[in-house]
Amino acid sequence: MIAFGPVPSRRLGRSLGINNIPPKICTYSCVYCQLGRTLKMQAERQSFYAPEDILQDVRDKVEQAQLTGEVIDYLTFVPDGEPTLDLNLGRTVDLLRPLGIKIAIISNSSLIWREDVREALLKMDWVSLKVDAAREDVWRRIDRPHGTLRLPAIQDGMLAFAAAYAGHLTTETMLIQGINDDEAHLGEVADFLARLQPTAAYLGIPTRPPAEAWVRPPSEDVVNSAYQILNEKLRADHQGPAVEYLIGYEGNAFAFTGNVEQDLLSITAVHPMREDAVDEFLARAGADWEAVRRLLAHDQLVETAYAGHRFYLRKLNPPGRKDTELLTNHT
Repeated sequence: MIAFGPVPSRRLGRSLGINNIPPKICTYSCVYCQLGRTLKMQAERQSFYAPEDILQDVRDKVEQAQLTGEVIDYLTFVPDGEPTLDLNLGRTVDLLRPLGIKIAIISNSSLIWREDVREALLKMDWVSLKVDAAREDVWRRIDRPHGTLRLPAIQDGMLAFAAAYAGHLTTETMLIQGINDDEAHLGEVADFLARLQPTAAYLGIPTRPPAEAWVRPPSEDVVNSAYQILNEKLRADHQGPAVEYLIGYEGNAFAFTGNVEQDLLSITAVHPMREDAVDEFLARAGADWEAVRRLLAHDQLVETAYAGHRFYLRKLNPPGRKDTELLTNHT
């Protein structure tokens, strides 16, 4: 399944996700990634799914959502890996345009040094770029990039993109205790963001189970200090980019579009669901926890705990194995 949701987004309202990369092919293997460690590190773009197939799957989900009264604010490229690895990204956006829904992408920025990637991103209405670090050594510790990538080239690419982009540009900085949360480094991040001038700069902390068990969010005092540092440098004239926290739980308003198990698997493939969110989802769908127990028994869904909450996420496939091999269709 390529399209999933709509799901609640802390930044985009009701977002219909587009999973245009097979699990989990990425340019990074971030220590905090909610999907676990990267299964295949890759920095070369390639074709994964035909743009026409993506269009059909998205169109079907849009129609299902409309039939159930679900609102969709954005179609969002937020896959199991880095979305700009998709060589057909720009073509896919062109095909989706006639649906009349704004298009967003959440990227780790790693390939933005490439002109063809910047050209594809220019087609989007809303772009989020990752800025976890301003120093090469910190960047390598937290994002664990493919060995061919270089931070200065990525930063230059971001600046070139921002200078040409007319849409809504945001950044996201994930704060990890003891790695990128000291005041000196945060000041350097703020300096770069001041040059980039996004519409909004988000500060995040891990709110879902991370790839590495040792990952911890900073304390409230450190998070507040980070906010103050960014706010001081980005809004010195009170007219710069908005600095906002991205640390709250996004809510439980997940959509049900027809098949309980397929919907659970498609959502949790890229968006782990908290136990209370699953409970509310099942109630709206007129189903019970037997669907979840069945997926757990078939090793299709994984139960885990983090920060005092129980989460459910889809068990990831190694690259090359088809999604249909994982799905069990119960109606």
